[in-house]
Amino acid sequence: MGKYYDNSIIPDFLRRNFNVYDRINKLSIDLGSFEDNVKTLKDSEICTEIFHESGLVYLSGHGYGPGQMYDDKSRITEGQKAAEWIANSMIRRLHWAITCGGEGGDLNDVLYTVKAIGMVVSTDVAFDGAPSVMNGFSRRWQSVFGGGKGEFSKNGLDTSFSGVHARSAIGGFTGRFSIEPEIIVAIPPDLSKEIIKNRGWILPLTPEAYKKITNK
Repeated sequence: MGKYYDNSIIPDFLRRNFNVYDRINKLSIDLGSFEDNVKTLKDSEICTEIFHESGLVYLSGHGYGPGQMYDDKSRITEGQKAAEWIANSMIRRLHWAITCGGEGGDLNDVLYTVKAIGMVVSTDVAFDGAPSVMNGFSRRWQSVFGGGKGEFSKNGLDTSFSGVHARSAIGGFTGRFSIEPEIIVAIPPDLSKEIIKNRGWILPLTPEAYKKITNK
């Protein structure tokens, strides 16, 4: 496990006993390269990740998918696949957000998942499949960090439940995509403070922070 995770307050009976990156590899999630994923805030309208000194990490949403959802099994499956794709993307983003500054943390230092929200595109007021669409996101997240609906669970149980999260999934949104999830996770406060002290609280990085970590 990560060195910060090992020193966390998580009780022994709730600690993960697997390497998150082993699961990422088995799921064929491509984490990409530093060059492709670590950028500066120049010309940015918003940020993608925020670190709070308490250990909370906020990830901005990302919209993706074939378009409006409606109550059709095959269409909902398409939405679930889009939601899974976004989960993969956010796992990649979170990896680089935690690791890019060289403070010694990585995804194994994620303590647990706090909250997710899924905003599902559907103008049909009778549509009630938003939670089903968002399940594609939640199940992939549990597959990586642990949970009874993940791909590594057996009989509804996993060896960890740090991927399980409080959640809202709401339809009624407009857009040329299917779903936009957001998520909040918790990392050890000591790690969050080291990140903030070294390179700030925000991703993409400020130009000064980017120069600092790339000149190491």
